[in-house]
Amino acid sequence: QVQLVESGGGLVQPGGSLRLSCETSGPLFSIEEMGWYRQPPGKQRELVAVINSVDNTNYAESVRGRFTISRDNPKNRVSLQMVSLKHEDTAVYYCYAFIGMKDYWGRGTQVTVSS
Repeated sequence: QVQLVESGGGLVQPGGSLRLSCETSGPLFSIEEMGWYRQPPGKQRELVAVINSVDNTNYAESVRGRFTISRDNPKNRVSLQMVSLKHEDTAVYYCYAFIGMKDYWGRGTQVTVSS
């Protein structure tokens, strides 16, 4: 069974940085796309950034220029470098992967931006 495990969340002050990582395991075929979504308190889950098998990326407008997604194919890992964090970046961040025509999700990691 495919599993996604996130790490790297935590508490950070406004203007600070965090790096999230997600490792996949299990019977992996071709990983067409990986990425990150987030769910702010009281809101719906939303796209943060995704990257496909040829390293094309797509970012939410709210994070463009501050967040960078990268992918380590041999290790089936995706990372999200976040800088200049804002209060509104506070959310549970979920790792996502599209593998073999199916969606897979991690359990989520909390990111809190607060002074």
